[in-house]
Amino acid sequence: MTPAGGHCPQGLLAGWLVRGRAPCCLARHAPGRRQNSTPVPGWPRRAGLGTADIGGNVGAMSFAPLPATAAWHHRSARSGFEVVYFQAGGDRCGIEGWTTAIEDGATWAVEYAIEVDAAWATRSARIGGRSAAGFCTALVEADGSGHWLVDGEPAPDLDGCLDVDLEASAVTNALPVRRMGLPVAASAAAPAAYVRAAGLAVERLEQAYVRTTDEATCQRYDYTAPAFGFGARLVYDQAGLVLDYPGIAVRAG
Repeated sequence: MTPAGGHCPQGLLAGWLVRGRAPCCLARHAPGRRQNSTPVPGWPRRAGLGTADIGGNVGAMSFAPLPATAAWHHRSARSGFEVVYFQAGGDRCGIEGWTTAIEDGATWAVEYAIEVDAAWATRSARIGGRSAAGFCTALVEADGSGHWLVDGEPAPDLDGCLDVDLEASAVTNALPVRRMGLPVAASAAAPAAYVRAAGLAVERLEQAYVRTTDEATCQRYDYTAPAFGFGARLVYDQAGLVLDYPGIAVRAG
């Protein structure tokens, strides 16, 4: 991670994630970073499931295809907005988004490019942030089997995590839900590589999801994050995207 106030090539929101790269998040590395073109020793290869699986069948249940774009209002804890775009490419799916907010009197802006494999395990996330403290960036990469690099360095504290979770984003709560494909009444732990909104520090966050009964066409999950003493019932649409995240965000489109 580039420390807060450090130099960010080309500048956040001036195109750090956008200029000079392949379309739709499929360029794997930020400018100037070491490119890991060979597998990290000990990282097993994970077979893809094919393009068709990205849109519909994930895990043990079926989801509707993702929309081209979605948006959320931040609410209660903070005030702001998030916009995200999805695009499949080969056996991967790119998730590119921008989110801005004011929280406890402090403003921040975050842009991100996340890549997941056909099983919806996170494979990379490039993140740029801006706050009053300055610019910062973070690059997290994973092998899809629970081993991670943060800014090119091994991060053993994240062992076993399969998802990235951005504090700034509502869309990342879709990643474990689509990956696990829980049937009604099932539960599972979903520890994540958690990226803070201000400063982009990366840490492990223990989380759990319990799928409750559906309501009409909506899926519902009881979500807990013990480190924050937080629990809420999250409502998702048929594509596995959050519609209502009490106290955090509500779907706007």
